[in-house]
Amino acid sequence: MAEVAVVGAGLMGHALALVFALGGHQVRLTDNNPDTLGRAPELMATALATLAEAGEVDAAKNRQWLSTAVRCMPSLAETVQNAAVVIEAVVERPDVKKALYGQLETLMAPDAILASNTSNLDIFPLVPPGLRTRAIIAHWYTPPYLCDLVDLCPGPSTDPAAVETVRAMVAAMGKAPVVFKQMVQGYVANRLQAAMQLEVYRLLDEGLVTPKDIDDSVLHGLALRIPILGIMAKADFTGLLLMQQGMKNRSYAPPVPRDHSETLDRLIAEGRTGVMAGKGYFDWGDRSPEELFRERDRKLLALKQALRRIGPMEGK
Repeated sequence: MAEVAVVGAGLMGHALALVFALGGHQVRLTDNNPDTLGRAPELMATALATLAEAGEVDAAKNRQWLSTAVRCMPSLAETVQNAAVVIEAVVERPDVKKALYGQLETLMAPDAILASNTSNLDIFPLVPPGLRTRAIIAHWYTPPYLCDLVDLCPGPSTDPAAVETVRAMVAAMGKAPVVFKQMVQGYVANRLQAAMQLEVYRLLDEGLVTPKDIDDSVLHGLALRIPILGIMAKADFTGLLLMQQGMKNRSYAPPVPRDHSETLDRLIAEGRTGVMAGKGYFDWGDRSPEELFRERDRKLLALKQALRRIGPMEGK
C-alpha cells in the first residue's frame, strides 16, 4: 500500500482516485476549484455503487469506506506531502502544467514519482530539473475504473526504476500497462482515435452523414470485431492480400489534419459541449450527468464481463 496524491478532481482525477483506492492505496485528492472538489465524492460513490452492483468490488466498499480511502483536501501542499506517487490530472494546457510542476518540485517528497495523465502533450520539457529523473507519463482511459489500458512513457531523463515502480503498481491493480521506450505522442489508442476523428469531422462537415450514421456504423460493424480480434488479427482473418488490394483500390484521399471542425465549433458555440451540458452531438434530455455515467458504466461492465468470459483471439 502506498500514499497516492491525485492533483485535479475533474473527469479523470476523481476516477483515478477511486481506482487507486480500490487498488488498496491511501489516496488524497485536491483541486484548485472548490466546486469540482466538492462534487468528486458523489461521482466516486456513484461509480463505486455501480461496480458493487455488478460484483466487480466487495459490497463492503461503500460510501463509508470511500470516505476514509479517499480524502479530499483543499491544500496542494497537504495533499502531496509524503506521497509516494503524485498523479497529475489537471487541464491539458502547457502553462497550467508547467506552473503546477514548479510548485510540486518543492512540495513533493525527494523520492516521490510524478505521473502525468496527459493525453497528448509532451510534458517533459515543462518538468523542472529537480523532478526530471522521477517524472513519467501514466495515461489512463475514461472511465479508468473500467478501462484497463494504461500508457506509460518515460522522459529523456527518467530513471527506469520509476517506470518499473509505476508499471508494477498498475499491473498489481489488474490493469494492462503498455510501456513505451520513449515519449510517443498520442500513444497507440489515441492515435487510432485521432485518425478516426479526422474522418468523422470530414464526413460531418461535408454534410455526408449524421452523427447517428457514424455511431451505427461503428456499433454494428467495427465494434463487434475489435474486442475479439483487435486491429492486426482482424487483418489476418480478412487476408493480407485483400488488405493490400483495398489500399490500391481506394478512390478517395484521406482527410488532411486540421486544427478545427466547423461542426464541432458550431456545437460548442451553442453550448452543446457534451454530457456534462446535457447536449453535444446528441440531446441527452434532462437526465443528470451522474445518471448518464451510471448507465454507461453498467453497460460497459456487462460488456467487459462478457468479454472476460469469451476471451480474445490471440496470435503469437
